[in-house]
Amino acid sequence: MSDAHGIVTIDTGFQRPHFDAAYLIVENGRGAFVDCGTQHSIPAMLAALQSQRLSPADVDWLILTHVHLDHAGGAGALMRVLPNATLAVHPRGAPHMIDPEKLVAGATAVYGEEEIARSYGEIAPVPAERVRVVEDGDTIDLAGRTLLCIDTPGHARHHLCVWDERSRSWFTGDTFGLSYREFDNAAGEPFVIPTTSPVQFEPEPLKASIAAMLARNPDAMRLTHYGRVGDVVRLARDLVEQIDAMVALVRQAQGEADRHQWLVAALGELYISRAKAHGCTLSPDETRALLAIDIELNAQGLEIWLARQKHAERPVQVG
Repeated sequence: MSDAHGIVTIDTGFQRPHFDAAYLIVENGRGAFVDCGTQHSIPAMLAALQSQRLSPADVDWLILTHVHLDHAGGAGALMRVLPNATLAVHPRGAPHMIDPEKLVAGATAVYGEEEIARSYGEIAPVPAERVRVVEDGDTIDLAGRTLLCIDTPGHARHHLCVWDERSRSWFTGDTFGLSYREFDNAAGEPFVIPTTSPVQFEPEPLKASIAAMLARNPDAMRLTHYGRVGDVVRLARDLVEQIDAMVALVRQAQGEADRHQWLVAALGELYISRAKAHGCTLSPDETRALLAIDIELNAQGLEIWLARQKHAERPVQVG
């Protein structure tokens, strides 16, 4: 069911319920998807259309916040069944949608072919003529409803966020972190943690991207992981505090014998303590279990970022 602003939150079914969301925006009988999950998510996307009495031919846009596979893996396959849609994507992400060979190779190297097929299905190309590159500040027209796209690096350099003035909300992809509903406190208030990426995490750009979104005084953020959250000023403050704490931990980890495992444990303790302070009733073991994948990815992202920083600071040898 859509909310008062014609926005449907779609559970893509990736990994577990209420883990990975896509969105359908409906305006004057036309639709736009924001992110799409994997090929396995297509039935849920089409069911969302049906719930709004729309057909695949009524979709004008598939907007990708970025091209990580839990957000965009099913884009090529979905576009095949959306005959009138244009794919809108960041300039750095467009080449990977037109030719996903590098995306597939990178993911296969990490997870293996069997796991890629199980979790993501086919990662199909999108014809170049159906792709619109969206620059910082560009707008998308959905049947008279203007959607503003801004460049939001920090989680990834090919990340954009989408502002919808009608609902006064941002579609944030991963820039505004992760807020799983299991961590809401008794008052229904959300908990949030930042999410890095294994190769492109940049803490200062991420904090700047968060500030840029706050500048519009949004009523809500619509996260991929997971759903609509309010109380955005508090959550933004929490994210910035945690980004700084995470950077401090990865620097401290360099003095440890097993740096990676030390960092994984330290990040777990950071999130557990903050969840408890928030009023989350999950046990420490339950918190670790729900965040296990995210903790591992955050540790990898932090370590790669620090290695890149050290390389940049290395003095140049002359002669």
